[in-house]
Amino acid sequence: MEDLLQVGAITQPHGIHGEVKVFPTTNDVKRFNKLKEVILDTGKEKIILEIEGVKFFKQYVILKFKGLDSINDIEKYKGKPLLVTRENAVKLRKNEYFIADLIDLAVYDEQDQYLGVLTNVIETGANDVYEVKFENGREVLFPAIKQCILNIDLESRKMKVHIMDGLLD
Repeated sequence: MEDLLQVGAITQPHGIHGEVKVFPTTNDVKRFNKLKEVILDTGKEKIILEIEGVKFFKQYVILKFKGLDSINDIEKYKGKPLLVTRENAVKLRKNEYFIADLIDLAVYDEQDQYLGVLTNVIETGANDVYEVKFENGREVLFPAIKQCILNIDLESRKMKVHIMDGLLD
């Protein structure tokens, strides 16, 4: 499991005083109010940034980082992800998982036959959908509901599913 989890990505500067517009990749955007710092992944290095200010604008979060006070300081970070440590991540309830932890799980049916690998989680609003790539290259979508997803074991990196009628048609 990854030690760092993405909470957003810088889309562009906001104004000229070092604020940035962030597209949140977390289910709870208000969590930015509680964050004291984030980790900026530049692709070459990871930089800890202290959050100085938080505002909300439409679907974006506007962040101001301590020490980055002009558009020139922040412009180079457009498109870069913002991460938090697992300790600073939101606390999960029972049967909730971070998407990063689900990706690449081995998927098995009820008879313990290997089906493939979970490659993507699609958030639909009603319930998530797990995209599983079978060994033959076929991609199948499994609704993340208890009737279909029987067990997720992150330690053994396995998921057991029930193939509902019509799912493979």
